[in-house]
Amino acid sequence: MPQSNSSGKGRDAVVLLSGGLDSMVVAGLAREAGYCINALTIDYNQRHRREIESAKVIAEFLGAERHVVLPLDLRQFGGSALTDDIEVPKSGLSDEIPVTYVPARNLVFLSLTLAWAEAIGAHDIFIGVNALDYSGYPDCRPEFIAGFEKIAELATKSGAEGQPFKIHAPLQHLTKSEIASEAVRLELPTEMSWSCYDPDPSGIACGLCDSCRLRKAGFEQAGLIDGTRYAA
Repeated sequence: MPQSNSSGKGRDAVVLLSGGLDSMVVAGLAREAGYCINALTIDYNQRHRREIESAKVIAEFLGAERHVVLPLDLRQFGGSALTDDIEVPKSGLSDEIPVTYVPARNLVFLSLTLAWAEAIGAHDIFIGVNALDYSGYPDCRPEFIAGFEKIAELATKSGAEGQPFKIHAPLQHLTKSEIASEAVRLELPTEMSWSCYDPDPSGIACGLCDSCRLRKAGFEQAGLIDGTRYAA
């Protein structure tokens, strides 16, 4: 169990909170473990900016000590259907890395999370990456998380002084149905989270992008009701 910080609450942890189901569950697990949550949401000018509003609601619901929404306009780089004028695929999952992959996104985001963690003296970082029911993104693999943890030790003053960082990825080997079940066990209102990459103008989830398909299948396989409204 984490030791208490000076405020009497659990030890500080920084949680990368996108507003999606996985990040909501990982934040809930951090709270359950007794950590004081400092939530970081990256506003990278993504197509599905609706998830930022979900992140705000989730952070408040979980009683985050602080929630930072950090602007980082990755549309300046492009290269992804989420940050460029590229159509979001709706034909179903494939074995190839999809165009919704944002170049080095988790590497960039974890670096920012690490910077904040070191600034506030936290040594625990939570991220909701998953290596089973996902779209094949290379920055969701266990090898990446292990590699970044080592880089965090080498690249920081804290690491150099013998105070390494722990990257917690508790959803790494769970299926999407198991993640949905965890949300229910943690009593997290799943309708607060947002998964769709390409919502329609009225704000309804498309139901056909990879992220929608994975979410819907997860809830169906778990025998649970998903609070998300889908256009298809």
